[in-house]
Amino acid sequence: MTSTTAKHTAKANAGALNKIGHTTQKIAKSNTEALTASGHASTAALQKLTAAYQELAAKNAKNLTAAIQALSAVKDPAGFIELQQKLIKEAVEAAVGDGQRIGQLTVAVFTAAFEPLKKQIEAVQKTALN
Repeated sequence: MTSTTAKHTAKANAGALNKIGHTTQKIAKSNTEALTASGHASTAALQKLTAAYQELAAKNAKNLTAAIQALSAVKDPAGFIELQQKLIKEAVEAAVGDGQRIGQLTVAVFTAAFEPLKKQIEAVQKTALN
């Protein structure tokens, strides 16, 4: 191999390595940004979920107190059974609705947490293919 050919090869290799280094640095920076965004999104979504659980606990405590007061005020066994059945039906309906709401918020937490990472993975895959 001649000296000129070796210089051209070395220069081409250096250019390729420089490009790979630049791409790697760019990916690392993007990964860091995605992790930061994911952390911020997770924190905000988790705060919403925590608030929803606190709200639910307060509502359930209020409903329990009202139910106990209502049951205590009943004078006859038939009225007690009727009120008890009504309260059970309302509690089941509320539990289903609350469960759906908490489920939706939980999905939102995970979506918010992983969306920036998902986008970063897609970007890295596109970069790797190019």
